Amino acid sequence: MTGQASEPSYLQKKLCENRFVVTAELGPPKGADPEYVRERARILKGYADAVNVTDNQRAVVRLSSLASSLIMMQEGLEPIMQMTCRDRNRIALQSDLLGACSLGIKNVLCLTGDHQSMGDHKGAKNVYDLDSIQLISIIKKMRDEKKDFGGKELTKPPNVFIGAAANPFADPFEFRVIRLEKKANAGAQFIQTQAVFDIPRFEKFMELVRSRKLDNRLHIIAGVLPIKGPKMLRNMKENVAGVSIPDSLIQRMEMASDKKEEGIKIALETIETIRKIKGVKGIHIMAVAWEDVIPRIVKESGLIDVISQ
Repeated sequence: MTGQASEPSYLQKKLCENRFVVTAELGPPKGADPEYVRERARILKGYADAVNVTDNQRAVVRLSSLASSLIMMQEGLEPIMQMTCRDRNRIALQSDLLGACSLGIKNVLCLTGDHQSMGDHKGAKNVYDLDSIQLISIIKKMRDEKKDFGGKELTKPPNVFIGAAANPFADPFEFRVIRLEKKANAGAQFIQTQAVFDIPRFEKFMELVRSRKLDNRLHIIAGVLPIKGPKMLRNMKENVAGVSIPDSLIQRMEMASDKKEEGIKIALETIETIRKIKGVKGIHIMAVAWEDVIPRIVKESGLIDVISQ
């Protein structure tokens, strides 16, 4: 049953109770078949507290994040609906948010969005009327002041838990925490980070987070990306901006007799280390198009005990 609820999301309640969380990610299909979403939602059910629904990731046309979030809810999963600024102006963004909240979606992740040149519609016009920080501030105003961006009263404000992304590995490194603080000031409540491969750099990032006491203002959920093989790692290192991958990790994958098993082992080791870092409130497992590995990782990492709490 859908409809706006005044109660906070399960994700918000759990984080506010200082309980560790596990989130996962689901990429909608390039088509209108809801069964694709349903099948993957069934795989993830019971293995994540909430699941991200990507919004035309990598600038490729896919089933909308709003529709996919609703399908996930029908399967008993709590969605985190991603919203990117690439494709919509401030009118459409506010409208979509109100629509999502009217259907009972309670978590939103605000993103600027990948440039269209990365996708399959390179000639498309981008919008970027707002960036992610501005979007966060508008959503906070709508929720807390009951007004839209133009200052008009809302008959019913959106009840939503506001999230944002952070990349601890982009340059200049010192600016990462400054930008994170800007998102906190704008109204972000939880943060999901880029996939962590470079543990020392992530530890340094968290030191800076704690030095500014941002760990007291934001629920930081660290990203973990299971890797299928060394080619994937090399491609990310060479072609994806803001990714830090140690050469030793690539060499380890190249030497492994079973690449996928080694990738799972690395993910498990990463989770074990990240959970010990002060200020980290959860793990975000990004295994888009490999969702069936998530239950195993959650079980073997001991995160299943966290979810059942």
